[in-house]
Amino acid sequence: MKFPLNVPVKIVMLGAGGTGAFAAPHIYRLLYALERPSRFVICDGDIVEAKNLNRQNFSPADLGGNKARVLAERYATVFGTETEYVPSFIEKLDDLKELISPKGWELGTYPTKLTPEMVILLGCVDNNRSRQLCHQAFYQSENLIYIDSGNGEFSGQVVCGIRRKGRPWSKPIGGVHPEMLRSKDRFPSELSCEEAAASDPQSIAANITAATAIVDMLYNILAHGENTVRQSEFSTKSLRMQAILDKRRIAA
Repeated sequence: MKFPLNVPVKIVMLGAGGTGAFAAPHIYRLLYALERPSRFVICDGDIVEAKNLNRQNFSPADLGGNKARVLAERYATVFGTETEYVPSFIEKLDDLKELISPKGWELGTYPTKLTPEMVILLGCVDNNRSRQLCHQAFYQSENLIYIDSGNGEFSGQVVCGIRRKGRPWSKPIGGVHPEMLRSKDRFPSELSCEEAAASDPQSIAANITAATAIVDMLYNILAHGENTVRQSEFSTKSLRMQAILDKRRIAA
């Protein structure tokens, strides 16, 4: 699918933990290098804890800080961009729809003509309840690129769903793995400290690999105006990454 190279971009990332924390600096660098009107909004209600330091992109100096704020303030300052973050979990459909609603930019010599943003939603969450919310927002959007990542300790997948002119061009994660839509997961704010601590294990290698696949897809979309990969599956044990190409339009 072809994407415009001359319109503003808004990236909204849900989750600033295992995958999101590693993806964030590369996304800031990519937007800086493209010199394209852009916004990057990071959302997460979690704080940095000591247990995060061995597999997430944080340091001891970040302990106790909100993950979204830490990343946004660190990298936005480095690259001279606006610092935008939401220091809370996004768990309501209306809140998510507001975040991914495209705004108009005044560009060129006609300030009264607004150019709408191309919106990209990144799901870097660790629960299927949040994916279900993103799935709802995807199918209620006119235009949206929704890239979701998920991984365990050694393997994972990244899926790129595309909706254009009110119709799905390629299926989001819920269409590729419908079992996620039937999951009885709860939102992060609904979990006790003990339940949150017992979440699925992840490794630094799997988190970095998932983040790399996300950035690769973003680079193809934003720098080349085309993304031919619908899904990428990987294993850090076998050093395997397999891409599933999006050769034709997929019906809803």
